[in-house]
Amino acid sequence: MPLLKLNDDRLLPAFDEPLQEVSLDDWRANPQAHASATALVVSNDASLDDIEKDIDGFASIILNFPSFTDGRAYSQARLLRERIGYTGEIRARGDVLTDQIFFMSRCGIDAFEMDDILVMQDALRVFSFAYQVAADAVDPVWQRRGQCAAAA
Repeated sequence: MPLLKLNDDRLLPAFDEPLQEVSLDDWRANPQAHASATALVVSNDASLDDIEKDIDGFASIILNFPSFTDGRAYSQARLLRERIGYTGEIRARGDVLTDQIFFMSRCGIDAFEMDDILVMQDALRVFSFAYQVAADAVDPVWQRRGQCAAAA
């Protein structure tokens, strides 16, 4: 499946470098047997409470979106970035729609496995304002309005 990566607020096609994937359940059961794994695949119903200590060894964490209506992986992405402090690639895999890309990127997801690259590359331009605080450093609209009023 084609891969897009977020780079300077643009989605660009990327080479899908081969990753040796391991599921979170398999890794928890026997981490030593999966020491060569470079990507951790996390189901959207998995708890991330106990993975902080060894997670930096993975180049990528792949979050599954089994349905576009299931947003649990958004929360997982924010936990990985904000609470756990993971700085590697967080990749979305599954049923992702164009209008979700902007919000996924705000939660810390920076790579996307997509079927239609041309449609997805415009996804970040469709939405230009954020209305809530997220894992990124974008000021929400209400905060911008307050800053403008204070400067006037």
